[in-house]
Amino acid sequence: MSQIENYLLIDTVRGEWIDYNGHMTDSAYSKVFSMAVDQLMVELGIGEDFRENEQYSIYTLETHLCYLKEAHDGQELRITMQLLDYDGKRIHVFFTMENNTGERLATSEQMLMGMDMKTGRPSPFPSNILAHIKNLGKKHQALPTPNEAGRKVGI
Repeated sequence: MSQIENYLLIDTVRGEWIDYNGHMTDSAYSKVFSMAVDQLMVELGIGEDFRENEQYSIYTLETHLCYLKEAHDGQELRITMQLLDYDGKRIHVFFTMENNTGERLATSEQMLMGMDMKTGRPSPFPSNILAHIKNLGKKHQALPTPNEAGRKVGI
């Protein structure tokens, strides 16, 4: 799980992600964080073969996205992930999007759930996946909780 230790995902802002205001559109931020979830699944052992053979996946239950700075065409994006909490079938994660100089551009707090794809119902993590999650939890338990975590929308 070497990628999780540094950057979970590195990508570049694409021209088609730029909106009429000249910066990355809000839906593109969501897309990049969704790509990060996909990479997290791979890092945990839930790749394409696993999903197909085991009929098991992770679904997003909830997400809270905070836009901190604009991202522009051609700019490098780096995504980090912190595991905030977990249980037998859910993981509470916090993603941070930075540019190549380390400026925070956006954050996405998400609740993800293990799903049995045959039944379409929540399902506990398989033991090998849970072992990866527990290991990650141990590595992240001493990290401070990000300021944006747990925020509510309001005026």
